[in-house]
Amino acid sequence: MTHPIIGWEHESPVPNHEFNSFLASRNGRLFYEDLDLAQLVHGGGQDQGLGRTLPSPLEIIYLPMLRQKVAELNSVFAEVAAEIGYAGRFHYTYASKANTAEEVVHAVLDAGANYEMSSQFDTVIVQTMQTSGVLSPERMVIANGFKPAGSGYAHSLVQLKRVHDNLIPVLEDLIELAPFIESGLAFDVGLRLKCYGHRLTSGVSGNHGTKTPVDAGNSRFGLQIADLWKAADIIAAAPSLNLKLLHAMIGSQITSEHEFVSALKPAIDLYGRMRQRHSEMSIFDFGGGVPAPMTLNFHFDYRLFARLLMTALSEACARYGVPVPDIMGEMGRYTATEHGAHFFRVLTVKNNGSELPWYILNGSIMTSFPDTWALGEHFIVLPLNHLDKPFQRVQLGGLTCDSDDVYPPKTSVSPLYLPVETKDLYIGFFSVGAYQEMLGGVKGAKHCMLPEAFELIIDRADDKEPYQFRLLPGQTSNDVLRILGYPVDES
Repeated sequence: MTHPIIGWEHESPVPNHEFNSFLASRNGRLFYEDLDLAQLVHGGGQDQGLGRTLPSPLEIIYLPMLRQKVAELNSVFAEVAAEIGYAGRFHYTYASKANTAEEVVHAVLDAGANYEMSSQFDTVIVQTMQTSGVLSPERMVIANGFKPAGSGYAHSLVQLKRVHDNLIPVLEDLIELAPFIESGLAFDVGLRLKCYGHRLTSGVSGNHGTKTPVDAGNSRFGLQIADLWKAADIIAAAPSLNLKLLHAMIGSQITSEHEFVSALKPAIDLYGRMRQRHSEMSIFDFGGGVPAPMTLNFHFDYRLFARLLMTALSEACARYGVPVPDIMGEMGRYTATEHGAHFFRVLTVKNNGSELPWYILNGSIMTSFPDTWALGEHFIVLPLNHLDKPFQRVQLGGLTCDSDDVYPPKTSVSPLYLPVETKDLYIGFFSVGAYQEMLGGVKGAKHCMLPEAFELIIDRADDKEPYQFRLLPGQTSNDVLRILGYPVDES
């Protein structure tokens, strides 16, 4: 298949069928692992402990998936390291910008991840997680983002260092050095190389001043080669600073294992040369980019990626006669994508002479999943019930008065099939747990003033324990009007 597969692509009913590792059709109903999704919003079947049905639209947060993702990638890197004799450790780090909701951050940290942040307000989250006991003192906190002298972010990081020692600011401009030098506190720091993009295929030449493919890249992130070496020398001369890591993110959602590692090789080579001169360096941070399965035909061999990355690091370090580093990955989308889903009810079918019938939903697609219209992104869409009925090819429309409130995206060639039977038909968007809620905003006023959905947080200790549910109420019309400054009659 050359197009993203976003659902069932046949007119025939769905037999008992595994769509992916966690979604399956059983007797006409859709299950997330062993959770009957239709039962949550429509009823029928056996009650799973909730004791009621919930209104749609409904957002679900499935916390066990977050812990699974952390455990699975940690296991992959540990097993590959043992197989090839790689001496460095892997440090799984959660990129919080993917989803900063308390229940998400708490679950990921509870699973053992380190924390990566990008703004001043993250420092409050770090202290909250310390208080709750899920962020222990030995856990690393990686501070990316712009933090020049005089900024609130730089000031907050200096204050955070006093209560969490294992804080590593990652610097991407020379003007970010001063606050940490002047603080007098002993900081481990990192340097971010300007290397974002898929164009890096040759080595990084020269220590000072030579133009390189990295320098030619059009990115606002990171230091050019000459400034990176200069920053490293300043850090070496500062009595309270220690150069700990090199950060080298080259893109996001990169689905070729070989291209991913090939693009990292200039930065890997640079690490080897810098390690010769700065023996305190011990971490190569490849940033993010590890892809997540947002469609049904996704394929990425995480084990192969780990092997290629460790091999490239081993070869470079052997060339320069230095030890291999620990490896850090900042996993945002990979961690958070699959734990989130959003359910809607089909209100009506419009056959208005368009190429395909319109299934109109009782909520908005573009405000719930802004990447569908902003980036033409694809997500998995499956019915929660009526899977044992015939299907037809359709298009989805949301409730806003906007031509972009549709799915599949306008630029898509992926077909979408849903049941012909639309009475009490509920559908789910899956793999929407990363970025979508953050981009759409939480508890704000949305396009066309559509209120925010109820949110159901689902958890359990293991697959033999009963589910635990926590319901967060959605918005009312008064909530939205109040945000926009209108007087609201509270009577």
